[in-house]
Amino acid sequence: MKKFSFLLIFSLLLFTACKKDHVDATTTQTLQSSINDMASGLTTIKQIKFNEALYILKTFGVEAEGDVNELKALGQLINGKKVPEILALADQVAQQNGIEWASTAPPSLGEMNIFGDETAKESDPNDVRASSLSILTQLSGDTGNGPTMMQIVPRLVDNAGNPIAFTGAGLETTLEVFSNGVKLSTAKNLMQDNNFKGFHLKFSSLLASKIVDNKIDITVSVKTTAKTFKMSKIGLDVNPSALKVPEVPKTDSTMIVQDPSAVIDPSNPTIPPTTTTDPATATPAAPKQPTADPKNTVSKFLNNVSSQNLKAAFDSSSNPSWGSYESFSNPTSGFGAVKNVSVKNITTNGTGTNASSVNATYDVTDKSGKTTSLKVTFGLKNVNGEWKISSYKINP
Repeated sequence: MKKFSFLLIFSLLLFTACKKDHVDATTTQTLQSSINDMASGLTTIKQIKFNEALYILKTFGVEAEGDVNELKALGQLINGKKVPEILALADQVAQQNGIEWASTAPPSLGEMNIFGDETAKESDPNDVRASSLSILTQLSGDTGNGPTMMQIVPRLVDNAGNPIAFTGAGLETTLEVFSNGVKLSTAKNLMQDNNFKGFHLKFSSLLASKIVDNKIDITVSVKTTAKTFKMSKIGLDVNPSALKVPEVPKTDSTMIVQDPSAVIDPSNPTIPPTTTTDPATATPAAPKQPTADPKNTVSKFLNNVSSQNLKAAFDSSSNPSWGSYESFSNPTSGFGAVKNVSVKNITTNGTGTNASSVNATYDVTDKSGKTTSLKVTFGLKNVNGEWKISSYKINP
């Protein structure tokens, strides 16, 4: 009997020891198994928040098409991480995408399962019963030259076209933008109730050369537990003057390339006569080289963000993904939400003739008092002899 008890205790200890406390993304099976092991050691509430965090990361933290590819990308993102690290990463992704979610808040997204078990549960808030989807569009942001953006608001409606009332859901909502059949952009968000504010499509994010006849088509899909609702609108007008146009390279007008064979007018030797230069033999002027350390640009940028001198911070960048100054300084989804930045470390990762990479570690405190630790890689490029921030990547 004692021997049997010893073997039983030994088996239980062995079983406990085999449970993983970190993500193993070697295969989809090991990914699911390790996540289940990690969740099993949490309280019920913590399990729900853990599942919500995984859903946030799978939906907004990776770029991939289709559930299988999204799952693989998620595995690469969180491989080796433990529960606290995953929750912290989900907080960062939610903040970057303007999603009202926090790992320390009560459960808010219903029953989340990243492995595709969409069976409706008795208390599943994502099992929203609707008849169809409607889309409302409205132009806004007119500063005198026409509208600069389009608000796109989807609504789940009943047979009579009336909005369905629901709360506490986490419905994955996707916006796709096309022109002449070519996809231009994709955006995602979570619809938690039918007061969803939708998407703000900035025309400055659309390349003018890709827009045909100044019109776009949009498709919105909303995924409930039982069904995915989809609707499109075709031929929506955009303001051509607000579309993104690549900058024309600036030239130094003070520089005059003189043809060595030109004849100088003796009466006015400082102004040579107009000559035609052969493009095949002309020597292009070398671009100005920055003299300052690229770390200085990053340091000034973070200091300006911390002091809310956002115009100066924006002027030190040339990053298309940040859009216009209005988007950059947005008090909800942009740097306008920052209250303070505490820099820990800034190091140059590598510098070339026209490009540089700088790593920075710092704490960001938003205006609600929440502090997030970030490790960011800034990409910089040479713009007329100055280092400008051209990319911004938050590292795990």
